[in-house]
Amino acid sequence: MRTQQRTSDDDERALADLAEVSDWKRVWGPPETGLDAIRALVSRVTAATGWRPWAPGNIDPSRYTWGLVTPRQTVMLVLPDAVLPDSPRSGWSAYEIAPEEVGDAEDGLDDHWPEQLELARRYWGQPVFVGPGSDPRIPLEWRGRRRHLAVWLRPGAEMHLYATQPEATPATTSAGFGYSVYASEVA
Repeated sequence: MRTQQRTSDDDERALADLAEVSDWKRVWGPPETGLDAIRALVSRVTAATGWRPWAPGNIDPSRYTWGLVTPRQTVMLVLPDAVLPDSPRSGWSAYEIAPEEVGDAEDGLDDHWPEQLELARRYWGQPVFVGPGSDPRIPLEWRGRRRHLAVWLRPGAEMHLYATQPEATPATTSAGFGYSVYASEVA
């Protein structure tokens, strides 16, 4: 297994960009494809966030996602019901994990989780949930895929910070931390 530790600059920019969106309900829309659907997605997100499309003239009509760039130069992949930062991840990560090294990768994630959580708290405040990815309160589609999970609620959204769960079978080749925003009717 190989590991790397990068500065938190990319994550700090992306966390700040996501924190500035006050009402996520204005971002979400139907999962449609085609030129009109992509244009509507880009227009909706631009109006709600101030982000600009990364390739305004090259729309692929078979897509239902699009990349937008924030004022801090973070590229956000926008789906009808989720936003995923597409910038290089910073912080700690492991890669080229052999099946017998899964425990070492888990230990690294456990060791670095508190600093990732503190970084997210700096921008997003206190989460409504912090726990293991196996917690029975986590919906089935997420349970077991995350080693650690923290959730923040915003109008129209759940913001997730997580550590991936490395597995020996099927073999996980990399593990690290990520964050995403998902549409929510509850928040």
